[in-house]
Amino acid sequence: MGPEIADLARTAGTTMVALMATQTWESAREGVVALWRRFQPDRAEAVGGELEATREDLLLAQRSGDTETEAELTAEWQARVRRLLVARPDVADELRRILAELRPALPEERPTTGIRLRAEASGNGRVYQAGRDQHITERPDR
Repeated sequence: MGPEIADLARTAGTTMVALMATQTWESAREGVVALWRRFQPDRAEAVGGELEATREDLLLAQRSGDTETEAELTAEWQARVRRLLVARPDVADELRRILAELRPALPEERPTTGIRLRAEASGNGRVYQAGRDQHITERPDR
């Protein structure tokens, strides 16, 4: 398996999972199932069911703020697409076409910022830290 196939599988898995929580999910699902129906017809029904189960898991994880599950589901679909591409390299062109159609429906990526906070206080010192907005109203000691 070449790096191009691995990249395509990564992109496809990531795109599929990202679209599961959007309004365009049904058309994305149809495209993916049609791809399997065309190249591995015996697996198409199962893939459709697996996509729905993944979507339910994803929506539940998003509601509970579980980002690890989303990453696991993405990796799982990347592996499935990679296996399809290894078994049927002729899938690649059709998959690229489907991804190009789906790309405009992808949610915008939110920029992520890493924050590292470190503080030390001694004696009667105070430390206030926040990764975002913070409002403090000091009241004089009585």
